[in-house]
Amino acid sequence: MSQMPSRTDALPGEEEACGWVSCPRPDPGARLRLLCLPPAGGGALLFRGWAGRLPGVEVCLVQLPGREARRHEPPFTHWEPLVQALAAGLEPWLDRPFALFGHSMGALLGFELARHLRRMGKREPEALIASGRNAPSRPWGLPRSSRLSDDALVLWLRRLGGTPREVLDDPDIRRAILPLVRADMTVCESYTYRPEAPLACAITAFGGLQDPHTDPQGLEAWREECAQGFAARCFAGDHFFLRSAENEVLVALARELAVPALGLEKESHQHVP
Repeated sequence: MSQMPSRTDALPGEEEACGWVSCPRPDPGARLRLLCLPPAGGGALLFRGWAGRLPGVEVCLVQLPGREARRHEPPFTHWEPLVQALAAGLEPWLDRPFALFGHSMGALLGFELARHLRRMGKREPEALIASGRNAPSRPWGLPRSSRLSDDALVLWLRRLGGTPREVLDDPDIRRAILPLVRADMTVCESYTYRPEAPLACAITAFGGLQDPHTDPQGLEAWREECAQGFAARCFAGDHFFLRSAENEVLVALARELAVPALGLEKESHQHVP
């Protein structure tokens, strides 16, 4: 079990170098916070460009240990301690209505965080947007990769896409990121789905039409995990469609959160699987 990092929370409305949450554009008058959870091996910067593009929504970037501003902290390697620490770290940010957006590992993390908050009697999310991940009751769509050799892990990352070539080609950067990727994949491989009552919030599942790690049936199975409204939306692109179809994703996200989307001239082209 990884050592639980010391708690270094940022206060709501402030961006702090080391904390569970950074807020690029604080908005005390926002009616909703959107807490964005990154994929395995990734960081909060994936969502930084969303700030200010969803009026009425304060976009907050969840920073996990082992990456970016928290790169000197040990990453977690087991699921339950990560969820418990995350819930404690996010507590100051749950003082107003909020929604959770998670991609890949982040989708599963958002789901289990919502369950944990319910068990603890805390405020629950208004919505969960699960992106790039089949429903938790379905098998993990990625191969077990935590125990691959460094060379094999780099080859797997090249095939998966999403990691810039210059990053994987640089030996020093590779040595820095591979332990984090390995730790995150260990977290994912430690996950065991346990049936519980459906969440009270609505769930929306986002997927990439060319993503080999999700499928329409797997996305549709998220319906079983919510008692409120459910929708599935697919976008052109592979596992990292959040980058290739960012405008379309933001338009769809704005619709799900019932807010306008700024600076998005083209309508989204999502399809219901």
